[in-house]
Amino acid sequence: MYGQRQQKHSGNRTRNGNNLRAQNNNFRRGPRINKLDPNIFVKKANKQNMPEENASTALFSDYAIDEKLKRNITEHGYKTPTAIQEKAIPQILEGRDVIGVANTGTGKTAAFLICLINKSYQDRNQRTLIVVPTRELAVQIVDEFKIFAKGMGLEAVATIGGASIKRQTYALRNKPHFVIGTPGRLKDLIERRQLNLGLFQNVVLDEVDRMVDIGFRKEIERLISLLPDVRQSLFFSATVDNKTQDILKSFVTNPITVSAKSQDTSDNIEQDIVRLTGGRAKIDVLHDLLIQPSFDKVIIFGRTKWGMEKLSRTLIERGFKAAAIHGNKSQNQRQRALQDFKNSHLQILIATDVASRGIDIEDVSHVINYDAPESYDDYVHRIGRTGRAGKKGIALTFVD
Repeated sequence: MYGQRQQKHSGNRTRNGNNLRAQNNNFRRGPRINKLDPNIFVKKANKQNMPEENASTALFSDYAIDEKLKRNITEHGYKTPTAIQEKAIPQILEGRDVIGVANTGTGKTAAFLICLINKSYQDRNQRTLIVVPTRELAVQIVDEFKIFAKGMGLEAVATIGGASIKRQTYALRNKPHFVIGTPGRLKDLIERRQLNLGLFQNVVLDEVDRMVDIGFRKEIERLISLLPDVRQSLFFSATVDNKTQDILKSFVTNPITVSAKSQDTSDNIEQDIVRLTGGRAKIDVLHDLLIQPSFDKVIIFGRTKWGMEKLSRTLIERGFKAAAIHGNKSQNQRQRALQDFKNSHLQILIATDVASRGIDIEDVSHVINYDAPESYDDYVHRIGRTGRAGKKGIALTFVD
């Protein structure tokens, strides 16, 4: 346990805790956090399992994709596919409908992008719609698209709230090969007759469980009803419960299911608690953690927009390089904060659960749950921001 510190520069102290309780059923939503013992937040990292994500005998150069795409993949530093990539890519390339079950940070975005970029490059009439729960994930996918599709003459547009709908409407007139959007903005564009889903032969629903959790089920079902009957459909989710099963029935045809998820949380993540004792102020305990040498790139999660904005201002006043992202921030402010954090211009990114999914930032050293998440699933997705791509991360949760 990360406990009370008497001196600001004392070293990190981690105690062995009870094993993580069984939460590994991929087909059920986790129970509410406040009904669980704090030991649910305690789990030692398993160093022996850290390379498992990349334990593959295949190479990207082995796949039947265009040489330009292979070159872009190599230049991005990818050589060996992750488990979900190795299982999904051959099936997607064959044109199969795929249900992919995998934890966040396992490379599923690249799995579907690589295949669909190759498909559009070989046939310029092929267009892809990608539906995601958050603006940040949409922007991230567009950024990844630009890396893999460099020099291939393909275009992608993000259609998200908080950004100019006029600009997005103009971009859609050019019939981009890829449209990546959130359900709300896609609905608006369809109602304005600026987007015709009947023109998309390939569709990806990404982070489906999250979209259902935050109330987009009806919008997703409506989008599916507007798609052409003949299409390739890809469905990616960390969990597949009864609600997402209902969506699956109308979305995929004769699908193959691939899974790279053996448990809810990565073995790469050291999980522990910070117990508040001795009457010390919570902000002071956090301060003493953040000045430790190893806390290089930290994401702090909390419950409310107001609380996280206040925390951001307090830490800035204390001399930390920090910024907050939440629903009251404009899209430009959120993207600027993410970019500054990604480029290590900030030490600390403070967020509500708007950022708990889809944010893929390298080398996040710590995730701190300043406020306990609403559910176990939210906990899993928050701490999934660290320990990515086989690297070790640390997740700390404040408890009273």
